[in-house]
Amino acid sequence: MDRRDLDVLNGFNILYIEDEADLLRHTKAVLEDFAKNIFAVRTCEEAIDVLQNNHIDVIISDILLENENGIECLRHIKDELGIQIPTILTTAHTDTELLLDAIKLKVENYLVKPISIKELLNSLHDILRPMIQEKEIKRTQNIIKTISVVIDGKQVELVHFIIRNLDDENILNYSYNDIMEQTGISKPTIIKLFKQLLNKGILTKIQNGKYMFDEIRLESI
Repeated sequence: MDRRDLDVLNGFNILYIEDEADLLRHTKAVLEDFAKNIFAVRTCEEAIDVLQNNHIDVIISDILLENENGIECLRHIKDELGIQIPTILTTAHTDTELLLDAIKLKVENYLVKPISIKELLNSLHDILRPMIQEKEIKRTQNIIKTISVVIDGKQVELVHFIIRNLDDENILNYSYNDIMEQTGISKPTIIKLFKQLLNKGILTKIQNGKYMFDEIRLESI
């Protein structure tokens, strides 16, 4: 099997549902070395609470939870709550009926216990890598579109800085002084560009040193 660049996992949040306490603790400890955040829970109710209060990129779930069916839990999450998130199912059984149910839910992968950590990490990589590529393409498009509304080279450099430093919610948490220190660009130039982007609605000031980048507004320009 080809070596994967597992560093790509460090920008993602994973929800892990497993009723076996020791396995939950062990696997969580391993995944914490790779992913951004691991939300480890033992029940469907806890999983739903995590999903409703956090941004989750991928779910790993055991099929047979204590007094619960993992597939039914996922069906509730996907069909009734409308939360469509890539999913990896784990199970100690190779029941054909369960596998067919998983296929119907469009589950991305199905791993048989005992879980190979290497196989699990590779599966996470293969699921999340296309999402990273899509994000990179989108950010490149945003840079090109934003550059079209500015003029000089320093402003272009600032646009690159803004795009590179947006968080997962498209928020830029930098003051003018922070940007000046990191880029070496003069404060008047920074202020001028920000005024342009604010006037066009591409940036919205939330508070001092905090701006929302509006991709939808950018697409209309």
